[in-house]
Amino acid sequence: MEANRGQNGIQLLLAAEQEAQSIVNAARNEKLARLKQAKDEAEKEVAAFRAQMELEFQQKVAESSGDSGANVKRLEKETAEKIENLKAEASRISQDVVQMLLKHVTTVKN
Repeated sequence: MEANRGQNGIQLLLAAEQEAQSIVNAARNEKLARLKQAKDEAEKEVAAFRAQMELEFQQKVAESSGDSGANVKRLEKETAEKIENLKAEASRISQDVVQMLLKHVTTVKN
């Protein structure tokens, strides 16, 4: 009877071990499934955030490129004005410069 009782105890222990192992395996599988789900959700959030940032970037580029045409025109106008100012200044002092150069070229020093 004692041997039969020991056999039953061993069988109970083996059954409990198998049940514990299946509980652990089920928990491990649930954990892996949840991790996969969390990864998928995170990838979706990243993709949505990236799309939003790209849209904002494209809007800023569009806004600034519209201004760049105006900036180019403004810079061209400023450059033309500066060139005209330099030409006017050069023509105003050109006679003085010619006189100064002639004086230095024709003066002989010992």
